[in-house]
Amino acid sequence: MNRSRLVRVLLVSVALSGTVALSGCNTADGPLPMSAKAARPLSEKMVKEIESKNMDKESPILVRTFKEESELEVWKQDRTGHYALLKTYPICRWSGELGPKIKEGDRQAPEGFYNITPGQMNPNSQYYLSFDLGYPNAFDRAHGRTGAQLMVHGDCSSRGCYSMTDEQISEIYALGRDAFFGGQKSFQVQAYPFRMTAQNFAKHRDNPNIPFWKMLKKGNDHFEVTQQEPRVSVCEKHYVFDAEARGGRGPLSFSAAGKCPAYEVPEDIATPVREKEHRDEIQIAELTRRGTPISPVRTGADGGMHPVFVAAVKRNQIGVAPQEALFVSTPPGTIPTTVRPPRLPELAGTVAMENVAPAPAAKPEPNTRMAITEPEKPAARSTSFFGSLFSSKTERPAEPAAEKPAEKKPPLLSRMATAVGLRKPDPKEAASKPQTRVASHGAIKSKTAEATPPKPAEAKAEPQPAAAPAPAPVAAPTAMSGAAPVVPTGTFDGRWSGLR
Repeated sequence: MNRSRLVRVLLVSVALSGTVALSGCNTADGPLPMSAKAARPLSEKMVKEIESKNMDKESPILVRTFKEESELEVWKQDRTGHYALLKTYPICRWSGELGPKIKEGDRQAPEGFYNITPGQMNPNSQYYLSFDLGYPNAFDRAHGRTGAQLMVHGDCSSRGCYSMTDEQISEIYALGRDAFFGGQKSFQVQAYPFRMTAQNFAKHRDNPNIPFWKMLKKGNDHFEVTQQEPRVSVCEKHYVFDAEARGGRGPLSFSAAGKCPAYEVPEDIATPVREKEHRDEIQIAELTRRGTPISPVRTGADGGMHPVFVAAVKRNQIGVAPQEALFVSTPPGTIPTTVRPPRLPELAGTVAMENVAPAPAAKPEPNTRMAITEPEKPAARSTSFFGSLFSSKTERPAEPAAEKPAEKKPPLLSRMATAVGLRKPDPKEAASKPQTRVASHGAIKSKTAEATPPKPAEAKAEPQPAAAPAPAPVAAPTAMSGAAPVVPTGTFDGRWSGLR
């Protein structure tokens, strides 16, 4: 190790070990030895991956985050001097909605361009390891935005941060640490709401943040066409990328809220950026014309989680270290048992949802069945139309009300005939013949039949036609002259025809 590199390592080590514990997303849990977490070397697998992509272990890095896709990319400078994608990490948790952070407590994860210095790396984070994004930056302060200690950290928990698993942040932290050891003074984080594609801009065309996102897209385009870290400045409350003084007249001075100085963008950057922007605008217009569905401005989900972690939560793979031999698709890190996933439809009812077991299924009310079936029983015992008509609807007796003995009261027609002198009273008739009552549909029903309730099917059956009346007997000698003869009592007409 040469002398200059040794000095850099010592300075970075002092900066890392001297970082104080922060509040918010990054509170302290006591001093931790550097060797336990912050000084853990990169895995042999990652070192081989770096070498296979023509990179050095200590070459500069650049980080990009995408909320909607829940992904974090680490780019690393290769031996040609350009940045190339090293690895894409699924984000375990971010909070809020798409859009920038505005004020303290809004749970929004920041969007914009941030620089991370060795002093922003926290080896003593409560959330395993972390680095501070440096929010608010010059752009945020120019817009009066508030908040602090917005991090990228472990523990899969977010209140305005980008949260990874402990295993993921250990590797990302080591990549940043080694880049500082290699001489990088700060690495850039580009935080986006989504990947800056025409499809996504067409989907979110009605979002009020579109002007802000188009400004972020310009920085994204500078990076993608050059594969170099864009130089970021702020003036007139806008981001400015790769600005240089006109005619090479020296360094520029930028004021975040003040007027922009006279500057220009080198033509070898400006031309390909304009061409890309033109292609994207044509594609956005075409997608809009085709009626690309518009995404809602607010989802109510409170952030997001990468699908690989959503699937693990649905499997209740919580607190289980990654074991590729057991699972076809395993999350890249341990999901803590205290995870609070976003309110996504696909996670509704899962055991880990909001760290609360799902509510048990509602049991039927104990009286529900009785309320449906109990009133049917008295109705089945009803013996007549008039009996059911005048029965109580709120309180039905278990048995029909007792009636006076039939033998003490002769039939109605007999009493009427006796009263008008059509026949003589017969004391034995009441005792020998059952009392009859008029039933619905004109059918005659005896008191004896009331003792056995009819089946429901029989009660609904149509009455059979009455048999033809027998020949009328010769009138008794005692009958009055002109009186109607006595007829059988088998039908309705037979019973009442004498009174018509």
